[in-house]
Amino acid sequence: MNSNLFLDAYFDRIGHSGARLPSLELLNNITNAHVQSIPFENLDILLGKNIDINLESIFEKLVIQRRGGYCFEQNGLLFHVLKKLGFEVTPISARVRLDKPRDFTPPRTHVFLRVELQGNSWLADVGVGGVSLTSAIQLIPNIEQETNHETRRILHDNGKYFHQVLFPSGWIDVCEFTLEEMPEIDRELANWFTSTHPKSHFRDRLIVAQAGSDGKRYTLVNRELSERDKNGIAYKTKIDTPEELLQILKKNFNLMFPIGTKFNTPGLQWDK
Repeated sequence: MNSNLFLDAYFDRIGHSGARLPSLELLNNITNAHVQSIPFENLDILLGKNIDINLESIFEKLVIQRRGGYCFEQNGLLFHVLKKLGFEVTPISARVRLDKPRDFTPPRTHVFLRVELQGNSWLADVGVGGVSLTSAIQLIPNIEQETNHETRRILHDNGKYFHQVLFPSGWIDVCEFTLEEMPEIDRELANWFTSTHPKSHFRDRLIVAQAGSDGKRYTLVNRELSERDKNGIAYKTKIDTPEELLQILKKNFNLMFPIGTKFNTPGLQWDK
């Protein structure tokens, strides 16, 4: 596809306009608009569909069909957008550590982006669910960094980096990485595991997340919708019927499915 047409369609999808010269301001504006416009979701996996992460498939799903996706789709799309804009960008492999203790080793099934700007390294990640970055953070350990939503920091410990988010309960690990590049073949393999392996957490639960304005976050896990305010306080709503679930997907995330759509996961065992 012609680069200008590709970028025009993408910017229309996220509601962004303005200059297209590589800059930190543009990177932050795109990141913020992307996470507020394109929901993180694993619904196609629960519908028994294959997850293709080639550019044509990602563009068709996230831009043309106005759906969402997970890290290999979200950051895959952003990677190509930034490349076409002239940014120096590299996909980096990581292990998601949310809700995981340090003595547990999760699979390396996450990808985010490293962006070089005027001699400085910045990290962008629009594909890590309810804690996706809404602005880039600099690759400088042990300093607190404000974003459009939560405060972040990067720790460097024993040769590993830990991206952390500050919640009311304290600092929480988001992911662990070593700055190793994640080439296409590794992304393909990790995507296959994530979307098909019986022990993948994307197969045993429904997950949808999207950032809102004023620091808000909306996260749907199975039958519970959580609205987190800018102070990190969550307000939760229970979902009682499949019909209500489809209504919430449409109202809160602009994701529309036909009446009667069923998502195949143990977390959605409705009362008879």
